[in-house]
Amino acid sequence: MRHFEYPVFTLGETLTDEQKTFFDTHGVIHFKNFISPETAKIFLSEIHRIEKEWIDAGIEKVNGTPLKFGQNEDGTKIVQRLAFTSQYSTILHEFLKDPRLHTLNDLLHPYEGRLGEDEKDGLVVNHYVRTTNSKFSQMGWHTDSPRDIFLGQKIMPMLNVGVHLDTCPKENGGLRVLPGTHKQGILKLLFGKKQFIDNNPDPREIGFDIEAGDLTVHDGRIWHRVQQSPNFGEASRRRVMYVPLITGAYKPKSENSKTPFYHRFAGIVQ
Repeated sequence: MRHFEYPVFTLGETLTDEQKTFFDTHGVIHFKNFISPETAKIFLSEIHRIEKEWIDAGIEKVNGTPLKFGQNEDGTKIVQRLAFTSQYSTILHEFLKDPRLHTLNDLLHPYEGRLGEDEKDGLVVNHYVRTTNSKFSQMGWHTDSPRDIFLGQKIMPMLNVGVHLDTCPKENGGLRVLPGTHKQGILKLLFGKKQFIDNNPDPREIGFDIEAGDLTVHDGRIWHRVQQSPNFGEASRRRVMYVPLITGAYKPKSENSKTPFYHRFAGIVQ
């Protein structure tokens, strides 16, 4: 990984011109201490409650989106990718009303954006842990644009807003991005790498020193991946909540929604 001293910011009631310019240039931005470590623990408790309820009830899909299951270090079953999580938690639903989240819409200018609580996959929780039986410890290079094509839609600007619930220095794996690739042409956007299959480091990539409570925002058109932790068990654990900021037509999901075609490829995300 190349050496890149990226700045970190604080998100207030409005975005500064510096923050907007940085994001426009790089396609990613890192805000420190968006929520407190104590709040992160409350969110984790809510997520654990929902996870247990879903496992006990044998739920495998939520609003047409398949859940991704794996095993914890003690061999117990866990949900490693939860979808539409805020629809099952008053605490998480209320959190999405935080006005600081909505000020991020300015990063989509001149488009009008909205939080996709009931669109795409809603508030997603990714739980990465590396064990001998874990099925979700990394994620290959990808952009978020191809699923628009799979759905027969025009590629529209969108942002992935990530609230990090565990401390994870870049040496322990985590998010990697190729800065500036959100401005690439359509061919490189779709075929610049083997979507989800390629896990190889790129000399252009950057990582992030994350603390529990930090927030990252990346453009859905940027190439990004999740680096596998060199550690196993608890030392490798990394949990992140992602909610999309969406443009274009409003397309909510419900319990009657069909499973999108692109989820057939979920098995290649290891």
